[in-house]
Amino acid sequence: MRMPRGGRLLMATCLGSLFVLVLYFQTITKPEPGVNTDSRPGKSRRSPLQTLYNGDQLELLEAQRSLQGRRELLEQACLSHTRKRQVLSPEDLKHLIVDDKHSLIYCYVPKVACTNWKRVLMVLTSDGRYTDPLSIPANEAHVAGNLRTLSEFSVPEINRRLRSYLKFIFVRDPFERLVSAYRNKFTRSYNTAFHRRYGTKIIRRHRPEPDPEEIEKGNNVLFHEFVQYLVDPRTQREEPFNEHWERVHSLCHPCLIHYDVVGKYETLEPDAQAVLSLAGVEGTLQFPTSGKSTRTDGDMAARYFKHISPFYQKKLFNLYRMDFLLFNYSTPEYLRT
Repeated sequence: MRMPRGGRLLMATCLGSLFVLVLYFQTITKPEPGVNTDSRPGKSRRSPLQTLYNGDQLELLEAQRSLQGRRELLEQACLSHTRKRQVLSPEDLKHLIVDDKHSLIYCYVPKVACTNWKRVLMVLTSDGRYTDPLSIPANEAHVAGNLRTLSEFSVPEINRRLRSYLKFIFVRDPFERLVSAYRNKFTRSYNTAFHRRYGTKIIRRHRPEPDPEEIEKGNNVLFHEFVQYLVDPRTQREEPFNEHWERVHSLCHPCLIHYDVVGKYETLEPDAQAVLSLAGVEGTLQFPTSGKSTRTDGDMAARYFKHISPFYQKKLFNLYRMDFLLFNYSTPEYLRT
């Protein structure tokens, strides 16, 4: 199918902007000291991007220095492991949430504290309507339209924000994130939408002689069946992965978009505090702490992978290999590949 002329022009424009971004990515262009990167009238405060790159290094929090080290590791990994230049369209930017008030862009990754980050951004962008992140119901944080995404802007506005806003992302051990997604979407009785949308297909395709009721409800998917579904070539031929188990590099394009801050779920609280400090709101806003006692960690992931054969462990690792490489996660010791 031929792309309409307008669409082709948009893609060509995006390609040009991405070429600029690649150069920016390699040279780490910094905003000039004292220059306000936000063009809105009357705004003179130092932006988070200026604070990060032009601030006194002695004043930076230890966590901020750690985040910069991760950024440099990501840059090196991108240069080492990516060759193909991909062209992004605005549709590829739908996971990047924009806070114009504080000059922030956040790429949300499901199962990496994204609900709490959305709550924080709702507070930051609400002009006083919200003051406490935890007072915002989780389902409200995910309502489309409550937060603006980069994909909603024109190409020139997209490029302006990419150049001048602090861009940050939070990542997690890929297999711990995957087990967390499985537990949340397939072992909780209330997630009937996921059971019907994905569970029925997984059971029909990957369970020998399933009962008709199991196919109808799709509410008892086993982890090894979920793994088989993920590595089945038919799965991605038929439709893209759901965002809860899509690879981070496919959601956020970290080798095309220069992320100034790479936070990790494993050090969530200090990393989140560092971002809020860069945004200048650390004294008025606290990142919500998790009260979960059953958080998915390495030990829990090991228990789930214990029942996955080496053949499927290897295929699954190859599927998520780029996330391990780009974000400096070691191959889990529990794998038998």
